[in-house]
Amino acid sequence: MQREPYQVVKRVKTAAFIINLAERLKPALTRLIPIKILRRVKKSIVDSSMMKLASAGNRNAFTRTAFIDGVNLIGYIRGEIGLGESCRLVARGLAETGLDFTIYNYEQVSAMRHSDFSWEYKITNTTPYNINLIHIQPYELPLAYLRINEDIWSNRYNIAFWLWELEEFPEQWQNAFSLVDEIWTPSEFASESIRKATNKPVYTVPYALQTPDCGEYGRRDFDLPEDKFLFLCMYDCSSFFERKNPIAAINAYKQAFPPDEKNVGIVIKLNNPQKKDMQLIREKLADYSNVYFVAEVLDRVKANALIACTDAYVSLHRSEGFSLIPAEAMFLGTPVIATNWSANTEFMSEDTGCLVDYVFINIEKDYGPYLAGNRWAEPVIEQASGYMRKLYEDRDYHQLIASNARLRISEKLAPEHMAALIRKRISAIYSKADAVESKVLQLG
Repeated sequence: MQREPYQVVKRVKTAAFIINLAERLKPALTRLIPIKILRRVKKSIVDSSMMKLASAGNRNAFTRTAFIDGVNLIGYIRGEIGLGESCRLVARGLAETGLDFTIYNYEQVSAMRHSDFSWEYKITNTTPYNINLIHIQPYELPLAYLRINEDIWSNRYNIAFWLWELEEFPEQWQNAFSLVDEIWTPSEFASESIRKATNKPVYTVPYALQTPDCGEYGRRDFDLPEDKFLFLCMYDCSSFFERKNPIAAINAYKQAFPPDEKNVGIVIKLNNPQKKDMQLIREKLADYSNVYFVAEVLDRVKANALIACTDAYVSLHRSEGFSLIPAEAMFLGTPVIATNWSANTEFMSEDTGCLVDYVFINIEKDYGPYLAGNRWAEPVIEQASGYMRKLYEDRDYHQLIASNARLRISEKLAPEHMAALIRKRISAIYSKADAVESKVLQLG
């Protein structure tokens, strides 16, 4: 039997109140109850609430005239992680469209830093427009639905902007589909994965990149030597070490250069460094003196400058949902060595980067959402090390790759390209809504 919508909403709002209260009391609760149990209880409440909403049916279908035309961008706009930067790139694309939009800053319940204020002037934490563009990942979206005022989602067209890195979309995230009308992703790789899991529309809207600002920073600002050819590897330890695969970059470097070759070095930039990760990397490079760690959180300008002042960027990932840092490195004229699989191949080619062959391997155990039984790529270390030597020894090749890459990104990921895709899709949404409303009026 389908539940009465009013009863469902009442129960869901009660669940939301309980979760918000629990978050405020979290420091005290964790002293009494193990964190694993608290997470299990929270997940149970969220999942139960989503099932109740689904059973009640669609209560608030999109009505264009319910609110004025425009876009409410909802997401981690201040977040100092990859998802925060992704949200800011979407904001940049929206700004290029000429459409009216505002930003609702959503703060994830986690240890994420929320200190990027570059879009502060657009944050209103209101939702006056009739389209929501929700940059909240599917594992967090049901919780966001419960935490944010329910009226935000009503009578609007809800678009999710998601990233995903494997060929199969996780089954445990699929209850988030009931909260949105369609999904956008920044890569066809991610879109194809999601299309296999839903009948809802899924569109690819690549990011908008502009010439990165590097300020006046140089190598001395990062305590890096001026006289060495430097390879850079960057990753966030709060992400998944196994997917980013920095050890492969280290192994390739070791195979390419012996410890006594002093004219080269490797720079390892870590966000949120974990003791075990640092220990493993130090052990791997114990015989090498030209190893440079940058462990502080950098703002966008300094991060750009770090990429620009090194000689090559290395990303021997196992899978990527977009591969933003390699794209930014290409724009900055820093040649990229990267695995020749997943989303980065949509803007990289043999003319614009050093693409490394791979073999597929099965994921043997769960790494967060990356579940055993799926597959990802294992890059060929010997080929990656050969590219390292070639970039170091052949300056003409280095320059050719750098210039080709910069041109490719400036064309492929131009802000006007993203803006055109957004305008086209939103125009189609409005046209369809107008046609439906016109038909209803005629029938009436």
